[in-house]
Amino acid sequence: WQCQELQKYEIIAEVFNRHNQPRAWISTGPQQQHGTFYEFRTYYIQPHLNAAFLKLTTEKIHLRTAHSELIGYWSVEYGGLNQVFHIWKYDSYAQRASVRAALAQDPNWIEQYISKAMPMLSSQDNEVTYLVPWSKVQKPPKDGGVFELATFQMKSGGPAVWGKTFQAAVGTHTGSGYAHAVGVFHSEFGLLNQVHVLWWYESADQRAATRHTSHEDARVVAAVRESAAYLLSQKSKLMFPCAFSPIK
Repeated sequence: WQCQELQKYEIIAEVFNRHNQPRAWISTGPQQQHGTFYEFRTYYIQPHLNAAFLKLTTEKIHLRTAHSELIGYWSVEYGGLNQVFHIWKYDSYAQRASVRAALAQDPNWIEQYISKAMPMLSSQDNEVTYLVPWSKVQKPPKDGGVFELATFQMKSGGPAVWGKTFQAAVGTHTGSGYAHAVGVFHSEFGLLNQVHVLWWYESADQRAATRHTSHEDARVVAAVRESAAYLLSQKSKLMFPCAFSPIK
């Protein structure tokens, strides 16, 4: 009887500990202080229709921006062919739902753009992201140049786990003048535990030269090494802004 009672209490203690241990490892980290989020959209265009899609979008994008705020719209040059990448800002999920409902009832949008554009695409993808707590959207110091979307697959836990070291890695690049960070975002819907850094450079050649120099900077090397302890994989795309892109 005493053995049975002891086993029972051990089981109760184990359950209690399991439900009361720190949960940072599954946390999304410091929560947003407001509802604003950014939808990342990637459209994959049929190769022979790439030019036609970009022409149509340039002519008709005003039908879409009449409904919600466009942050930026880019054509991917390296790291993925026949793609466009765009970012839309929403104040809440309710606002996004109302925008999508309004678009579905907008005859100009449907007839002049969406009915023509959709057959040009092979697929689409979207992701909901939030700015990390220490970042904000900052336009480049001047128009022109190129943008790099660097995507990092991090270990589980979100900014609460990798935030400080990742902030240090980004900070050494921006603080040393190696690059301009337009924004740092982490995923909420889509592939989780991703963080995206949208960088701006004056040109592709300037980016190459800057990276060569920064890789010899002991401050950058040390910060990146610490952040890499939480990194699983990474990828990047080099993009050119479209003429109508608010950030360009």
